[in-house]
Amino acid sequence: MADDAPQRESMEYDLVIVGGGPAGLSAAIRFKQLANEKGEDLSVVVLEKGGEIGAHILSGIVLDPKALDELLPDWRNNSDCPLKTEVKIDRYKLLGENGSAELGWLPFPPLMSNHGCYAGSLANVCRWLGREAEALGVEIYPGFAASEVVYDAEGVVRGVVAGVMGIGADGQKKADYEPGMELLGKYVLFAEGARGSLTKQIMNQFNLQADCDPQKFGIGLKEVWSVPEEIFVDGLVQHSFGWPVQDKDGNGGGFLYHFRDNGEPFVSVGYVVHLNYKNPYLAPYQEFQRYKHHPDIRRYLEGGKRVAYGARAITSGGLQSIPKLSFPGGALIGCCAGFVNLPRIKGTHNAMKTGMLGAESVFAALQAGRSGDEMTEYDDAMHSSWVQKDLSTVRNMKPLMSRFGTMIGAMIGVPDMWLRSLMGFGFLPTLKHGKTDAASLKPAKDYKPIAYPKPDGVLSFDKLTNVSFTNTFHGEDQPCHLIVKDMALQKASEHDVYAGPSARYCPAGVYEWIGEGADLKFQINAQNCIHCKTCDIKDPNQNITWTVPEGGGGPAYPNM
Repeated sequence: MADDAPQRESMEYDLVIVGGGPAGLSAAIRFKQLANEKGEDLSVVVLEKGGEIGAHILSGIVLDPKALDELLPDWRNNSDCPLKTEVKIDRYKLLGENGSAELGWLPFPPLMSNHGCYAGSLANVCRWLGREAEALGVEIYPGFAASEVVYDAEGVVRGVVAGVMGIGADGQKKADYEPGMELLGKYVLFAEGARGSLTKQIMNQFNLQADCDPQKFGIGLKEVWSVPEEIFVDGLVQHSFGWPVQDKDGNGGGFLYHFRDNGEPFVSVGYVVHLNYKNPYLAPYQEFQRYKHHPDIRRYLEGGKRVAYGARAITSGGLQSIPKLSFPGGALIGCCAGFVNLPRIKGTHNAMKTGMLGAESVFAALQAGRSGDEMTEYDDAMHSSWVQKDLSTVRNMKPLMSRFGTMIGAMIGVPDMWLRSLMGFGFLPTLKHGKTDAASLKPAKDYKPIAYPKPDGVLSFDKLTNVSFTNTFHGEDQPCHLIVKDMALQKASEHDVYAGPSARYCPAGVYEWIGEGADLKFQINAQNCIHCKTCDIKDPNQNITWTVPEGGGGPAYPNM
């Protein structure tokens, strides 16, 4: 070992879980439940890069409680659980620029109903799950960013390096340098969420995507508004399609959920833009701000006050894009593997269930005296579970929407969904996704710039003002966690061919091209990054790589 190599301490566990979201916490809880039932003292640790559990969690959310009912059957009687608002009114709307049409009369399959689901804050749900996990004996380390995978001499995943601190922006060790620790496990479960940085490495290392389609993504942008009682509709869930994105070589849809938090009325309003859009001038953040001015959205916000903002990439590839889940020493659980049901706009229930299945597979392996091998039984368990059925029924909706747009795609896809939900098969074969979202972008010469309206400061806001509502913080003197591999390529292609779409697809003002001619510079304002991962997904040359900053950095969402 070189003299300047990090001298790290290590800690050994039965199970290491990377990521403190719904999948990781469900896995930890289920593992401890099984161990406690057997009277065995098995150890499990959850590593979370956010400053606290829930700090980096963002979702709509309308939660299908199916997995939660299995994990913690008495959760409805737990006064500490933040899920209090059951869906009472379920609306689907097609928006035009100034009007709308109700779609509730259409013969959607029963799986599209939101009745029996709960609206609220997934960040707060995860905080509660964290407390439930700790009560069972789970160790949780927030502020510990897992930055490196640890392999043994045979290439088996043994753990991760987490907690590296004190490296300056120049790459040199500062006085407060900490080399981090090796958290080693008999098995390691990765639960990093969509486009996890270590998950990408694991997928490449073990070629886990060899037999699946490319993953597809959307960017979800969301605000939480505190609203007066007179415009609040308890339990209202409204989804919309059409305006404003559909006519710009892209597709999207909006959501508006009414819920109570500690008795106070709130509205979650958001918009999802599919990242396979073609037009490089399209700006998802500005489309979201326009969306709020539609009469069917504005009516539920006027008189209220925005209290939070955030954005996050979400997986949308469905069944065709699920990679091989297991590898020597561990497995992928939750949205890092991609279990979102796009038509339902739900993935938390599937993330939780796969976390539970992963934990059960680890526990069974340990009971059999195994460690560090490949748990193919986890892949089998997922494919024989209700997660597989959930995704199989809607398998063709995303490819159809990509090819024909949201409305025509739905007209073709809904009958296929009906058949699959009733008979287990459809009239369409399984359709493929084809190219990646990055490859979908077209040159700027084929399009005209889009003139977006200026924000009014009442319903719509400029990007940097909204970023202040994410409570984002990064220490200034640390290496930039957004890595541009070839700056010359960024100028020649991302700027010269695509007109600099990074400044538009980023929802936090991280990227900008400044100067002119020989002085033109690609500026990265890494301190603004809210960890949405869109740049890692949408850069047309895959020239930007998102890596973890120091632990505790990034947003600190209070109730997203």
